[in-house]
Amino acid sequence: MYQDMYERWLAAELDDADLKPELESVKGDDAAIQDRFAVALKFGTAGLRGVIGAGTNRMNIYVVRQATQGLANWVKTQGGSQTVAISYDSRIKSDLFAKTAAEVLAANGIKVRIYSALMPVPALSFATRYYNCNAGIMVTASHNPAKYNGYKAYGPDGCQMTDEAADIVYAEIQKTDILTGAKLISFEDGMAKGLIEYVGDDCINALYSAIEARSIRPGICKTAGLKLVYSPLNGSGLVPVTHVLGDIGITDITIVPEQKDPDGNFPTCPYPNPEIFEALRLGLELAEKSGADLMLATDPDADRVGIAVKCKDGSYELLSGNEVGVLLLDYICAGRIEQGTMPKNPVMCKSIVSTPLADKVAEHYGVECRNVLTGFKWIGDQIAKLEADGEVDRFIFGFEESYGYLAGPYVRDKDAIIGSMLICEMAAYYRAKGSSIKEELERIYTEYGRYLNKVDSFEFPGLSGMDKMAGIMQNLRVNPPKDFAGDKVVKVVDYKKPEETGLPAANVLIYTLESGATVVVRPSGTEPKIKTYFTTKGKDLAEAEAQKEKLAEACKPLLA
Repeated sequence: MYQDMYERWLAAELDDADLKPELESVKGDDAAIQDRFAVALKFGTAGLRGVIGAGTNRMNIYVVRQATQGLANWVKTQGGSQTVAISYDSRIKSDLFAKTAAEVLAANGIKVRIYSALMPVPALSFATRYYNCNAGIMVTASHNPAKYNGYKAYGPDGCQMTDEAADIVYAEIQKTDILTGAKLISFEDGMAKGLIEYVGDDCINALYSAIEARSIRPGICKTAGLKLVYSPLNGSGLVPVTHVLGDIGITDITIVPEQKDPDGNFPTCPYPNPEIFEALRLGLELAEKSGADLMLATDPDADRVGIAVKCKDGSYELLSGNEVGVLLLDYICAGRIEQGTMPKNPVMCKSIVSTPLADKVAEHYGVECRNVLTGFKWIGDQIAKLEADGEVDRFIFGFEESYGYLAGPYVRDKDAIIGSMLICEMAAYYRAKGSSIKEELERIYTEYGRYLNKVDSFEFPGLSGMDKMAGIMQNLRVNPPKDFAGDKVVKVVDYKKPEETGLPAANVLIYTLESGATVVVRPSGTEPKIKTYFTTKGKDLAEAEAQKEKLAEACKPLLA
C-alpha cells in the first residue's frame, strides 16, 4: 500500500522541486519509504506537525493543500464572512506553505487575509477576530527542531480549533486526494480577483494598541533606565516585540546578533525553545558582558517567552515558566488594585499542570483561579465563556508552565509580545523602587512557601512509540501506584473521567501524595513523549529538590 503511494508520487509531476530528488534518494529503501508513506500526518485540534519532506507523513505543499481543502469544505458550511486569516513564522518553507494555503482557499471562493511578512501566533489570533474570519491558519512548528514545520488551525474566536470542528475538517481531508484533490489557483490570480488581500496596517496597529492598553503602570518604563538583552531566536518576534517595547519607553535593547534575523535553520540552537538553557546561552553571554538588568527570548512563533534575571552578585538566573507566571500574576494583581483598575470578581486561568502557588497568590488578592486542561485553547475557552456572559473584562491573566502568558481578552492564544512588555514593565517598576524581579520572587516564596515545579520527559520515537505510550498510560490505570518513594498516594484524579473533573476528557493522571506533593503524568499532544510534572514544597529549595529527585526516581520504572 505505502509502496503504491510512493510509486504514484515518484511518477507525478511535482510542483516543489525539492521533493523529487528526495523520493529518488530513498528508492529501494523500504524502511525510508514506509516512514514517509505508511501513515499520513493526522489533523487534530493542534492542526498538523511533522518533518519537512516528501510523503504523506511529512510537511509539504501537498499535505498543506489537502488540509486546506478539508478546511475550505468546512468553512463553506459556516456562513459568515467566508474569510480565513493566515500568518507564518520563520521556519523553512513557512512562507511557501502559507501562500499554498491561500491559493487553495481562493480557488474555493474563500477570501484570505494574509500577512505580507512573518508575524507571530498572537497576530494571527488577532487578525482572525479583527476581520471576523471563519478560521485562521498559522504555519509554524513552535519550538520543534529546524527540520519540522506545521499548520495550526483556529476557529472564528481566534482560539485553536475545537475538537468538533477539527473532526469535521479531518473527515473532509480524508475524502480529498492528496495529489489532485485540492482546488488551486495561483497566488497572483487570487490577488487580482480580490480574493487574497494582505493584512492592513490598521489591523497590525490595532494589535499593538490592544497590547499596550494592558499596561499596568503606563509610563513607568520611560524613566526606569532598564537595560535589556533580547533574542527572537531567529523567529517572528523581532518586529512586534521591539515595536511595543519602544512604544512603552524601553530603548536600551541589545539584540543577540546571531539570533536577530529570521532563519528557519536556527543555526545557533538546535531546539529554539526558550525553556532550554542552550537556546538562551548567547543572550546570557551578552547580558553578562553588558550588565543588562534582564534577558528575554521568544520562540520562533513568538507565543512564548523565557527570561533570565540579574542577581545581586551580578550572575544571571533563568526563571521557570511557573515562576514568571506567578511573578506576573502578583505584579498584575497588586498593580491593578493600587491603580484602581481591578475589575469586579476578577478571574485568572492556568493549566492543571501549572504550579499551585498561583492558586495561593490569586486567593491572596481575591482573584478566582480557574484550572483548565493543558493547551492554551482551554484558557481561550474560559475567556469565551466570560464574553458570552458579557463579563469578558473580568479576565486579567492566564498562563501555562510552558512559558505561555496572556493578559487580556484581545486574542485567544498565548502572546509573547504582551508577556515581554509586562515582564519589562515589572522589572522597571521593581528597579525604580530599589528591588528586583529576583528579590520579589524570594518575597513570594517567603510569604507562601518554597514551591518547586519540575518537568521530566520520556521519549518514545518511531512508529511504535505511540502504542508504547498508550500501553504505559493504560497500565497506570489498571495497576495504579500505591505510593511514590514511600510517599503514599492519597488521591488520584483521572482526567479521562469528565464526570469526576467537570472538564472535557483528557489523557492526564494527577496523584496527590501524603506529603502534599503532586505527580502529574500526561502524554504530549504534539511530540512522542510522556511528561511527568512534579510539585514539591520544602522549608528551602534543597529540601524541595531532594523530594523531587526521590519522586522522579520512583517514576522511572513506571514509564519504562
